[in-house]
Amino acid sequence: MDQSTAQLQRLAIAPEQRQNHQIYLTSDQQHYLCDVLRLGHGDRFIAMNGQGQLWLAELQPDVRSARILHALGEQTELAMPMMLLAAPPKGNHFDQVVRSVTELGVSHIVPLISQRTLLKPSSNRIQRWQRIATEAAEQSHRQIIPKVLEPVSFEKKVMQDDQGAWQRYICTVEPSAPNFLHCLSQALDQESQSGVAVMVGPEGGWTETETQQAQTAGYQAVSLGQRTLRAVTANYMAVSIAIAQIELHTAYPGGKVCTKKSP
Repeated sequence: MDQSTAQLQRLAIAPEQRQNHQIYLTSDQQHYLCDVLRLGHGDRFIAMNGQGQLWLAELQPDVRSARILHALGEQTELAMPMMLLAAPPKGNHFDQVVRSVTELGVSHIVPLISQRTLLKPSSNRIQRWQRIATEAAEQSHRQIIPKVLEPVSFEKKVMQDDQGAWQRYICTVEPSAPNFLHCLSQALDQESQSGVAVMVGPEGGWTETETQQAQTAGYQAVSLGQRTLRAVTANYMAVSIAIAQIELHTAYPGGKVCTKKSP
């Protein structure tokens, strides 16, 4: 992708909006492109399906549709998926968590309802978080839009966990827990991994029973450091460590993704 194309506005589209070489824009997308960005006939943007495909598109005279000029190739995604399982803090603080971890590169966001979780997300709030993730993916030039999954109880998640081949961690404030950075670095130095999943607790932390249940299910208890972090800060910290370690172990200078055995 050349520099001029990289500066173009990105727009996530649903599969049914693309028919052959045409993209049929929704009223909200028409408003955003034409009224907010003041684009018109002949102006170009990048359409993305949120699953890895990008196209260079050009607005048609009636601006209700755009013509696909050609597909684009780009790779800014991590070499393996990264899942955040987080107990949402009360209020709207999780909005910024969703936005920031999307920019950082997570592939899945799972709202966890633990014993001390104060916020019980409604379906409208889940839809809002998905819209925030979509906007953040467009802004940060991602090819994948993270999935904000339906809320799930902590107990059900650990009992029915289907991330068996992933590296799985639960962040705790237990002083004796090993450091997350160190544990993940060691794990990624070993054989190829399928993905990384990390749990971050609510404002009041996990109960002792929850920590034990997670460990029984295969999650390793880890520490984010010697200081006690707010729930929002802990999400940023955990995801930043995971993303940095994944990129360090799967990419070489220049940012191109490779296998660990590549030069």
